[in-house]
Amino acid sequence: MFSTQKVIFSLLLAATLTTTALAQTQDISGTYVNESGRTKVRLSECDAGLCGTVVWMKQPVNDVNNPDVSKRDRSVVGLQAVTLKPTGEGNYAGTLYDTESGKTYSGKAKFSDQSVELSGCVLGGLICKASVWRRE
Repeated sequence: MFSTQKVIFSLLLAATLTTTALAQTQDISGTYVNESGRTKVRLSECDAGLCGTVVWMKQPVNDVNNPDVSKRDRSVVGLQAVTLKPTGEGNYAGTLYDTESGKTYSGKAKFSDQSVELSGCVLGGLICKASVWRRE
């Protein structure tokens, strides 16, 4: 009887851990608002892992600082600005496009229940910037 209880407990524990892991994965997708409240980005699964598309701006602008001159007339709304792959529990790494400067940075993302902390660095990590986006 004692070993049967151990088996049942182990199965329940495994099911709980699996459900928790699945819930964390599903919680990542959604719409997030940047710190200034001027931009909303929709994060969703894609072939690359996780992609973020600008879905709203308080004052929509074109991609005027893009290094590719042919892309400067396109709207920032609808632009994919985030591409991430999982690196561990709740952590991702990939590229982040700064729509204000037109630069693409290597970046990281760390997800919590209602927010994501994005960080990007330049100059081999000498200058870094972090931003917390809240889930809408």
